[in-house]
Formats: sequence, structure tokens, C-alpha cells
Amino acid sequence: MHHKSGGIIGAHFSSDEERHDYVAHRIEEKLTDYVDYDFTLLEVRALNIFFDLAQEVRGRDMFYAVCLMIPRVLFGLKATIYILEDQDTFVVGGTSGDKSVMEPTRTWDDELTDKVVYKDDRMFVPIRCNPEYANLLAFEPRNHIIGCFEMWPSSSLTEHQRLFLEKYVNRIGYQLHHRLIRSRNREHIRFIKSMVQDIGHNVIVPNMYFKLYFNRLKRRIEELHVSTEKVLISMGECGQQSCIDVGNELALTAASIESQYQEIYRHYEVTSMFLETLLRRRHFEEGRYVLMKREVNLRTGVLEPQVERCRQRFEEKNIEIGFALGGVPDQVIRLVMDPGLIAQVYANYFSNALKYTEEATLPDGRTGRFVSYGWQVLKDHFGPDKPGIKMWVVSTGRPLDLENPMDVFKPGFRADNVAKESGSGRGLYFVRQVVELHGGTVGYEHNEHGNEFSLILPFEQEENLE
Repeated sequence: MHHKSGGIIGAHFSSDEERHDYVAHRIEEKLTDYVDYDFTLLEVRALNIFFDLAQEVRGRDMFYAVCLMIPRVLFGLKATIYILEDQDTFVVGGTSGDKSVMEPTRTWDDELTDKVVYKDDRMFVPIRCNPEYANLLAFEPRNHIIGCFEMWPSSSLTEHQRLFLEKYVNRIGYQLHHRLIRSRNREHIRFIKSMVQDIGHNVIVPNMYFKLYFNRLKRRIEELHVSTEKVLISMGECGQQSCIDVGNELALTAASIESQYQEIYRHYEVTSMFLETLLRRRHFEEGRYVLMKREVNLRTGVLEPQVERCRQRFEEKNIEIGFALGGVPDQVIRLVMDPGLIAQVYANYFSNALKYTEEATLPDGRTGRFVSYGWQVLKDHFGPDKPGIKMWVVSTGRPLDLENPMDVFKPGFRADNVAKESGSGRGLYFVRQVVELHGGTVGYEHNEHGNEFSLILPFEQEENLE
């Protein structure tokens, strides 16, 4: 556990008991601090009023007014609040003095600095943010300072009053920091909403036109096959070997074009599904993944397109993908799910298999790299008459270096023995989010076949849904 005195900054706790003990200790320290401060009743009330009104008012200008008027009304002190607009520029947020004689902007100087300054009957107190969240601001402020609070007249203030005013400005700093973060978050949300509209207009809609282009290309390829057939007949009637060779070459070229078209079209379909699923407007509007569930054939609608998408890369790495480690049952499985998101779950599982599959010897004596996938219906898995369906991808290789099997599904997690492979550690966390949204669970184990990544979904079908 690491922390700084005076705040729960950078603290890490392994249990509720440890966390509670730490907070109890900090409460006792605060009690001691306030006894030492010996604030007057009016000073205590000033802090209480500040916290009450800071929660009550909306808008930054009203918050500045609260900060400025508490010293004015309760202690007869005028004040000006400066806000750091960028790394080097302070702007006047508000003042209870004469604004007409003030400069609207200032830079760091001998008054606006990182220390409390007393000059010309004025007290300048730097406004500090919460260091733990400094990186959430538009820029990381120097010495964690986000402004300055100027008060006057200060020459008659006692040491005790000056201490209180410093503590008062500290409270302003943390409240102001949270307001700046909230303001930035609102701007971020507005940007995201605007970006989603742009995505729909500039990405999703144009992508739909590719379907039209593919249909036109398909018709041209069909016409090419018809023309090729006619050419082959004419060349055959010609009887010359050179003519027959040219005809056969043309036929091979047409077949190659057809094959390339089919491969490109498969990738287009998968990529389009991923785009439309991940960039779904409701994800951004609601701030979470939103499911669009429908009944789908698991094998033909989800699994096989992902297998075909990855097949060439598996072949390039000499990985055999099939049913050598336990195959897909013969029965047709139709269940209700969000096919786009579950397809991306499989895309992540297959992507991991591409990276981490290692050579092994199978029970039948064959040696090589192998990946298999399959499923199994689990009766009453989610309760009486509530079956589940377990789906898995298993690949040969050493077990992952894990203390807890579920660690692999945590955000940013990378096992020590796979660190050399590229990756963000986000893929399996995405898998977990999607599966749990479906009401299911994820799992990892190393069994007799290798590394098995699985998911279990409720076995819902349209006729069973209300």
C-alpha cells in the first residue's frame, strides 16, 4: 500500500478491511488536524456554507460568485479568482472588486506563482488541483496549479486567519478541478455525438454502396463466364492446340477472378458487419454496448464466416483449423444473440489462437499446430428449464502464466509468457463485456487439448421469448 499523507492518493488495497482501516486512520488524522487548526465558529460555518452552495449552484460563473462572496460577506475581504487557461495564461474568472481596473489576462509572475505571496496589502494563494486527476484536464498544469485566489486587505490578517484562508482556497481548488473535468467531459460527449453523425454519413452510408458495386461486379463476372464458355466452344471447333491452350488460359483467369471476388466479398461482409456493429449510434448515445438481438444459425451465421476470414492466416502460420481437438456437433443450433458482437467475440478468440498456438502431439500421433472450435448444450445451466450453450476455441500450446484464470479477461492484462506478442490487452476484456451483456459467462482453462477459451450463453430461441 502506498499513499501520500493528507489524501488517498495512489493508494492500493487488497481487501475491504485494509481499506476501512486506512480511512479510519485518515479520519483520526483529520480530527487531530482540525483540533490544531482551532477554527472559529464563523470559519467552520464559512466552509460549510461553501460546500452547501457549491453543490447547489450550476454554472462556472455562479460557482466563482460563491467563492468570491464568502470572504466578502463573512470576513470583509474582496477577492479575485484567476483561472489557468493554458500552460502560461491566467484569465480573470471573477472579482468582487473593481473589474474595470484589472488586466483580463496575466502570466506567471512574482504574484501568480506556486507559493502563497503577500504583497501590497494583498494575499495571493495558488489554487491547486487534485494531483491524482491532473491528467484529466485539457493540459497537465505546472505544479498542479490551476489558478490563483487573490484577497485584500490582508495586512491586518492574523496568522490563524491566513491559515484558514489557505485551507479555504484548497477547498476551492478541488471543487474547481471537478467542475473543469465535468466541463471537459461534456465537451467530449458533444464531440462524440457529432463524430457519430459524421461516421454515419461519411463511413456507414458510403460503405453500403459497396454492396451495389459488388453486385454489379458479380454480374460482370457471370457474363465473363458465359463469354468464356463461348470462346472455349469456338476454340474447340478450331481444333488447333494453340487455340485450345488460349481458351484454357482464359478459363483459368476467369476462375481466378471469381475466386478473388469471393474472397474479397467475404472480407467486405465481415468488415461491414464489424463497422455497423461497433459504430452503432446507440453505443455512443447510451455510453455502453447496446445489443440488437435476433435468432441466428450459430454455425453459418457466426462461426464459419470468422473461420473463413482467418483461414489464410492460419495456413500461413502452418496452423490446422478443424475438428482434431473435438469438433462441431451435427445438430443445427439457432439461438437469439447479437450476431455482430458475438462474431467479434470469435474474431478475438481466433486472433489470440493465431498468436499463441504452439506445436504439440495429438492423441492420434500427429504433430503440429492445431485449433478447434465447437459447442455443447448444457441442460439447466442457468436454472431449471434454462439451458445454456457452451462455445469454445481451443488451441495447442503451453498454459498461460496466470494466478487466476479470470485474470486474462481483465482490461489491459498481458500474461508474462506471451508478452513478446503484440496486443493491447483489450480484446478479451471486450469479449467479457459482450458475453456478460448477453447474460452469459466467459472462461479460460488449460486442458488435455491445450488453451481453451469459452463462453456460455443462455440458449434463447425466438419461440421461447416473450
